Amino acid sequence: MALWMLVALGDLVLLLVSAGMAALVALVAVVTVIAAGVAAWRLPRRSALAGEEAVPVPRATRRRA
Repeated sequence: MALWMLVALGDLVLLLVSAGMAALVALVAVVTVIAAGVAAWRLPRRSALAGEEAVPVPRATRRRA
């Protein structure tokens, strides 16, 4: 994760805390939303890569590469 993303997430937590939300609740909420976003972004890509169109590669070829 890029440094600017971590800074932006920290700012978001501080903004939620200043709005009256408890610090732990704000941190858990931000981490949960980020984890769900990453999972939603990666899940379709992983299933597309592991589709039925995958061609098996012989073991000897993998060793040389």
